[in-house]
Amino acid sequence: MTTNDTTTEAVETQGEPQAHGSFAALMVGSIGVVYGDIGTSPLYAFREAVHAASHGGPPTRAIVLGVLSLIVWSLIIVVTAKYVQLLLRADNNGEGGSLSLMALGQRALGRRSIVLLVLGIVGGAMFIGDSMITPAISVLSAVEGLKLAAPALKDYVVPLTILILVALFAVQSRGTAMVAAAFGPVMIVWFATLALLGLSHISDDPGVLYALNPYYAVQFLLTHGVVGLITMGAVFLVVTGGEALYADLGHFGRKPIVLAWLWVVFPC
Repeated sequence: MTTNDTTTEAVETQGEPQAHGSFAALMVGSIGVVYGDIGTSPLYAFREAVHAASHGGPPTRAIVLGVLSLIVWSLIIVVTAKYVQLLLRADNNGEGGSLSLMALGQRALGRRSIVLLVLGIVGGAMFIGDSMITPAISVLSAVEGLKLAAPALKDYVVPLTILILVALFAVQSRGTAMVAAAFGPVMIVWFATLALLGLSHISDDPGVLYALNPYYAVQFLLTHGVVGLITMGAVFLVVTGGEALYADLGHFGRKPIVLAWLWVVFPC
């Protein structure tokens, strides 16, 4: 072994812990940036879906299990299968997003396509529209919990939501790295809280685990007709923010985003 080989091996060996540390940082950062939206979507999606299915009345056990099953399988099909297993592999030199996908499609065709251009513009417009309404809905849904804990604070829900949104966008202007460092640990605590609360209440009625069976989702759709279709529209709110997995691909890379979903976010 030459001196150069020995030096190279030593440098690589010294760099291994740093590489692991960088990967862990990217994974934590992706939890804070990529999954901040989809991590709060179930707050309002479940409530709205059950409300739509029960016409504002008291929900039945069949409705709860049906809606829960629809939510679980929407996450599995749309996020895990579509984004994690399929779309994240279709990167454009490590970059993601609607316009990157459009450029990738044009490169595959070997020419410019008006159809792909229009689809890229529509995809970008939908992403911008989602980016405008989703933060307000997510933060408002989270802050509305104050009304349950302290009804006297109900008049402060909207002002507090505006204050939080202004603070979030003020921090966001400092760049993705700043947001990731600030919100990564916060979102880990959030997901851990969801997991602990869920596990603690499963013992109240272990039958809730039947929702993992897609039979209840299919049965719900077949027996509720038009109402089932309307409810499905509300259920789909649970995957809002899923597009961030692909849009932020260039910031964190595929592996940290995938492992963060499979190991942390989805189980919680």
